[in-house]
Amino acid sequence: MLTKPLSDAVEALTTLNNQRVWSLLVTVFGDLAQNDGDVIEGPVLSVLMSDMGIKAEATRVALHRLRNDDWIMSVKSGRNSLHSLTASGRQESSAASPRIYGHPNDAPKHWHLLILGSTSAHSRKAMAQLGFAPLMPRVYLGPRDATPPDDALVLSPTSLPPWLAEQFEPKDLAQDYAELHQALQRVQNAVDQATLITPRDTAVLRCLIVHNWRRLVLKHPELPRDLYSPGWHGHDCRSLVSSLLSKLPKPDLGQISLE
Repeated sequence: MLTKPLSDAVEALTTLNNQRVWSLLVTVFGDLAQNDGDVIEGPVLSVLMSDMGIKAEATRVALHRLRNDDWIMSVKSGRNSLHSLTASGRQESSAASPRIYGHPNDAPKHWHLLILGSTSAHSRKAMAQLGFAPLMPRVYLGPRDATPPDDALVLSPTSLPPWLAEQFEPKDLAQDYAELHQALQRVQNAVDQATLITPRDTAVLRCLIVHNWRRLVLKHPELPRDLYSPGWHGHDCRSLVSSLLSKLPKPDLGQISLE
């Protein structure tokens, strides 16, 4: 059981949105046990999920779903179960890691503006996979190191008018980022005030930080900060996530107390 002020930090993160248990488990394994051979013992997983406010039955149902989806595999070892990512689970977790754990200094600094020949030339999904975000029909923004389609007109302006930045931002995520930023500030204060942070505390806090960050940052391409309005908190959240994870390095799961 976490003690104050760390319990306040957990509350700040668990009250942001309804937690989908299967998605939270994806985060737990992707953060704490992503490497080949990494396992999480059943009792350890149970206490971590309980500390994050998840009931045992909900965890069992989510594990069953992820096993059916070939994301997690479980084997018996005596009276305990050992859970780990499957090969496909590790592959997908690894593919998402650069976006989730990238340092703020690694973010792109320069960008392109693209104009496509027609609205049907490339789908939004295809453009997003290339690293470009829609600005208006046929017009996309993307980092300079992203590869544009061969048939696109590529422009490299040096600035973007504020009205255009505000039009570009994914409005459905702006409030979520603002709320996450406030929660991460609370977590930072709690971590700075804590006199002792156990491996169990660290695991719980890391997973909640990564989970709430992951569910936002993977919904849009990574673009330079200059393309956003001053009120956009996405890049501020990345800075806080990076700082907090450096203060909360991945713990040794074997050292997590079950009491």
